[in-house]
Amino acid sequence: MPAELAVGLALLRYTAIRRRFAPETRVPRFPALSRELGGRDVTSPPPVTSRHHLSSSAVDTRTRSILDRVRSVPPGFVRTYGDVSPGAPRLAGAVLHSCDDPAVPWHRIVRSDGSLAKGARQRALLDAEGVPFQRGRVDMRRARIPEF
Repeated sequence: MPAELAVGLALLRYTAIRRRFAPETRVPRFPALSRELGGRDVTSPPPVTSRHHLSSSAVDTRTRSILDRVRSVPPGFVRTYGDVSPGAPRLAGAVLHSCDDPAVPWHRIVRSDGSLAKGARQRALLDAEGVPFQRGRVDMRRARIPEF
């Protein structure tokens, strides 16, 4: 292969790679959150800190609202991701995933069909609270609390 051809191919690859990873071509990973933020590009989940930082202005009101709703679920009952974050259940999942506050009862939030996102660990915590299960899933008719 002639040297000029090799250089030309390398330049083509470099240009294609730059174009592929250019900021203007990135697709938001969290489209619901992007809509919440007025169309701004969101390529990572919102920052969530522990409880003692919740009064900080860095934590937005939506995140605080989600965490307050999660804390309001009493022992022995569950809510869905969609219940704690209407219209953006994945946002609720991202907030709970990044929250390290032990006072937040993350295990009481389940999928809408009663399945568990965290498997055996979540099942053990819910069993200890007396949450009813049916065929390996939370019995949503008996365990889910009504809307806020």
